[in-house]
Amino acid sequence: MSECNKGKNMARCNCTWEPCGRKGVCCDCLAYHWSMKELPACLFPDSAEKTYDRSLRNFIRIHKDKA
Repeated sequence: MSECNKGKNMARCNCTWEPCGRKGVCCDCLAYHWSMKELPACLFPDSAEKTYDRSLRNFIRIHKDKA
């Protein structure tokens, strides 16, 4: 795996959880959230991300009619 480009990733990261140490380190963020059957903030629109409901159920509810 190539080295993480944290600076470039931070430009796209919409996570509002301030104490998070995984911001910009996408592989760590994804592994953390997936271990709890969640998805990371970047897969949610900003309005949904702010609720901190990163569940699969919420993701499907938000995106089911957008296909």
